[in-house]
Amino acid sequence: MSDLTLHQFQYDLPDERIARFPLPQRDQSKLLVYKSGAIQHRQFVSLPDELPADSLLVFNNTKVIPARVHFQRASGAVIELFLLNPAPADRLVTEAMDDRGSSVWECMIGNRKRWKDGETLTRRFWVDGRETELTVSWHDAGQSQVCFRWTPADESFAAILHEAGKIPLPPYLKREAEEADKETYQTVYSRIEGAVAAPTAGLHFTPAVLDDLAAKGFKTDYLTLHVGAGTFQPIKTTDVRQHLMHTEQVVYTEENLRTLLAHDGPVIPVGTTSMRSLESLYWFGVRLLKGEADVVHLNQEYAYQFAEADLPTVKEALEAMLADLRASGKPHLVRHTGIYIVPGYRYRLCNGIVTNFHQPGSTLIVLIASLIGEGWREVYEEALKKEYRFLSYGDSSLLLP
Repeated sequence: MSDLTLHQFQYDLPDERIARFPLPQRDQSKLLVYKSGAIQHRQFVSLPDELPADSLLVFNNTKVIPARVHFQRASGAVIELFLLNPAPADRLVTEAMDDRGSSVWECMIGNRKRWKDGETLTRRFWVDGRETELTVSWHDAGQSQVCFRWTPADESFAAILHEAGKIPLPPYLKREAEEADKETYQTVYSRIEGAVAAPTAGLHFTPAVLDDLAAKGFKTDYLTLHVGAGTFQPIKTTDVRQHLMHTEQVVYTEENLRTLLAHDGPVIPVGTTSMRSLESLYWFGVRLLKGEADVVHLNQEYAYQFAEADLPTVKEALEAMLADLRASGKPHLVRHTGIYIVPGYRYRLCNGIVTNFHQPGSTLIVLIASLIGEGWREVYEEALKKEYRFLSYGDSSLLLP
């Protein structure tokens, strides 16, 4: 596909189709099933009946952190810190969440001009029955890095955030987070703290659906990609390929690699973050096999520069990653992916996707178009006609090319 203009990935999304709140029961959402061009309408609870035989579902078990923290200056001005990632950028997010006494983070800063150089901001609140003081000061203003310090210093940064911070709902919901969002904006299987946005395709799963999957013999696996704020960044370039894709931290375990190597059947990621993680896994293996100097970062152009004859098999790439993990002596591999999946991309591991309905003109729509081609437009038109609920708290789809 030589012409990839932003106009090709736009559609009209009426405001009333955006789900501002979740349904009372997660698995009662609608499920649009797209199989080889045919569309059917189901309820999400019936997902196990719609999956291809012998499917492996891969979930992202990241957990959303209360990444919005507010401080008030003596003048009354409110400064909002939106945590993006710990400093340095290659640091494992879970390590930073366990910091004691202090932690440095890159942040987006609301009302930044009001926060003076050298000024320390302070808040006091209670954590586990103890009065706690949290202060912030500039660590490196040029890099938007802020140092958080707190006493008592034996509390973890995660515990501090859970009292001081708010869940960062997507901006298109146009409302403040409520107490209920602390539970409803997490998947039931979320475990590893570090995301600033939920992997929303997973919000529909309930213990009952997961039990039904197991009872019907479907395999499941969990990896970790910490969803960043860049996931909401709209495409502003006329040619969508010129968009600067965001990078996110992903963690692979030995179990991930062994499960994929042993599996003989369709691999269905739950959500675009799981899909990015799985496809990136192949390309990280390619970097290893080609003996490249940097094997931990993947930029958005990397997957498009090789002739097919010059590439290893999926099995070879996965085996290279497994060997690298075992040689490292660590329980996991930490990587940073900026993969950008656009029409023309050849999928290596994924055979379909469970996903929500995404914003017009977004990188996520571009990804869906790369999987099912122009069928994406028919899917979205049908969902609008049948009054599906859209975006993070909206309904779901199973897309099988």
